[in-house]
Amino acid sequence: MINSIQQFQMDGVKNLTDIFSKYTDDLSKTAEMIYGVTAEVHKLGRDLIKEEWESYDELLCKRKDVRKGWYVVRKDKITRTTSLGDITYSRTLFVNKVTGEYEYLADRLMGFEKRELITEDAYARILDEAVESCYRKGGKNACIDGGYVSKETVMNKIHILNFPEILAKAEEKKKVKHLYIDADEDHVSLQYLEHKGDIKKPRTNTIMPYIVYVYDGIDTEEDGRPKLQNVKYFGGVYKGADGIKKLWDEVYAYIESAYDVDEIEQIYVNGDGAPWIKSGAKYIGKSKFVLDKYHMYEYIVAATSHLKDSKQDAIAEIYRAIHKKKKWMAEETFNKIIAVTDKETKCKAVEQSKAYILGNWSGIMASMKSNDKNVKCSAEGHVSHVYADRMSSRPLGWCHTGADKMARLRIYRQNKGNMLELVRFQKKELPKVAGAEEVIYSANDMIVAEN
Repeated sequence: MINSIQQFQMDGVKNLTDIFSKYTDDLSKTAEMIYGVTAEVHKLGRDLIKEEWESYDELLCKRKDVRKGWYVVRKDKITRTTSLGDITYSRTLFVNKVTGEYEYLADRLMGFEKRELITEDAYARILDEAVESCYRKGGKNACIDGGYVSKETVMNKIHILNFPEILAKAEEKKKVKHLYIDADEDHVSLQYLEHKGDIKKPRTNTIMPYIVYVYDGIDTEEDGRPKLQNVKYFGGVYKGADGIKKLWDEVYAYIESAYDVDEIEQIYVNGDGAPWIKSGAKYIGKSKFVLDKYHMYEYIVAATSHLKDSKQDAIAEIYRAIHKKKKWMAEETFNKIIAVTDKETKCKAVEQSKAYILGNWSGIMASMKSNDKNVKCSAEGHVSHVYADRMSSRPLGWCHTGADKMARLRIYRQNKGNMLELVRFQKKELPKVAGAEEVIYSANDMIVAEN
């Protein structure tokens, strides 16, 4: 560190003096002055870090007593990408004469894995941007000095992400009588199914990441907009019956960790009636499925939009049957509409609406019978905000892994997760190298003593 500071006093201070001298000559060049100062400060930071890393390596080289059995082989240079930019420094390769294993002991001391060339801080900056925009911009955000990593590297980093289990951290569980779960899915385009070029007509290139969120009430913001209370999000791509069960198991595990389940009287599962959403009412105890009114209205409009002057009368008749809780009356109304519908395509639309309303009748009745003002569903808006903004609102194509990992990364962000913590969650325990652990522990003690 001392050498870097001394070097800065010789060169850096001179450069800063020149920068401020030019600024004095033309005070309108504020931006150039700030750019110049920033570049010098960043360079100083990189030099300090380089010297610090090399100092640990030098200590290991000098102190044979803390690396018993390990001998110097050679020095190699390595470049690591940090948030301050690329830093190139020297490190020493050691060999254990007993086991024959080779190891960069300084890397082990600092927790660097083999072939790990991007530091945690740069990795976190990549994720911060990639979750919002695209892989390319994520790579450009890695360093604050203009350095970058390729979009392929960003993609590979995201594809191997693992995510922590979503559980409540509060010591005392909340006590509520009612709990609410909204669920929906996005429709994301795939570039390919298993390999590029395998999608043929008719196109079946859609994958559906699910979103589920749990909350215990609805409040109102100062601007009048509703705000979900104590909301927690879950999501990703879940394949088949086993995947759906896994999703609902994750949701229930969170509920058990956050709430006193014995105090809960009713859990409402709100959604559009998709089988995977209805199954939530089977997996989650004390729950019932409620059809959200947005989709109910959407299908009623689809069945009546062609009726022109009698459209409003038909809509009113369907709603009358719903409010009277008479399924047969709703069925009769749909049959009347079908009888006066000439076009075959429109007739099919009415049939679909009829099947949807009658097939979800119990969910509609659950909505009508509930006096709970919080039984609503905002899943469509959440799909748009959480998923579609990044994954489907623009002409993008994904692979299965990319769609799943990005969906989970968006969920992690929505839960206000810290990207640096997520990066550190990826750290696996480094494989034990015979004799290396003792060296690391001794070196740590040595550094503490030296400082």
